[in-house]
Amino acid sequence: MNIQYETLLKSGLHFGHLSHKWNPKMNDYILTKKNKIHIINLNKSIIKLKLAGEKVYEIAKSGRKILFVGTKKHTKNIISSYAKQVNMPYVSERWLGGMLTNFSTLRRSIRKMSNMEKFKKDGLYQNMSKKEKLIFDRSYTKLNKLLHGISILNRLPSAIFVIDINKEQIAINEAIKLGIPIIGIVDTNTDPSLIDYPIPGNDDSMKSIELVVSLIVNEIDSAIKLRHKEKNSNNINLKTNNDKK
Repeated sequence: MNIQYETLLKSGLHFGHLSHKWNPKMNDYILTKKNKIHIINLNKSIIKLKLAGEKVYEIAKSGRKILFVGTKKHTKNIISSYAKQVNMPYVSERWLGGMLTNFSTLRRSIRKMSNMEKFKKDGLYQNMSKKEKLIFDRSYTKLNKLLHGISILNRLPSAIFVIDINKEQIAINEAIKLGIPIIGIVDTNTDPSLIDYPIPGNDDSMKSIELVVSLIVNEIDSAIKLRHKEKNSNNINLKTNNDKK
């Protein structure tokens, strides 16, 4: 992972919260205090970013999924657009309790949404009354809004990547319960000990959030490309060996 200190600085990743709002467990990641605001040590952010990058690279190279979670209003588009780039599942709307711990129920809801999509393309939908279509469309729109980002998730994710670990506490708790590794941005008002791969940084600035997400996604993208390259190479070698027989 290629990380430039100046780039992190320009994104505002070093700005924490007001000092009176801090969580003492973030002490190791705080450099100083300026104008009553804690300043995060970006050298430690770089170290933690690289560790997180190595983890997502390992997972993506093995063909497994990482679930991106960020439901704050100003992060929704960042989460959805970057996750889509690498075909990873994401939650950018409300986290539904039991998404992980009651995964079988979630899969049933996803199948229901899929069946509704097929039904809309079927002639039976066209024969419904205007009122029936309205009720059907409302139900489908609600499901699609909540589940569209995770419709590709056929099994529990191998890790979750979280933007604000305070806001996404339910997701954090579910992942902890299931032993799913957690990667996330930890601001000065959070408890970094709750997650496996904390990345010290500003979790409110769109610039800093997008920078961290882009770095993580770049690692995933590199791993996926290498996986495809190796797979194609193995297929070619297999074909060559078969041709020789």
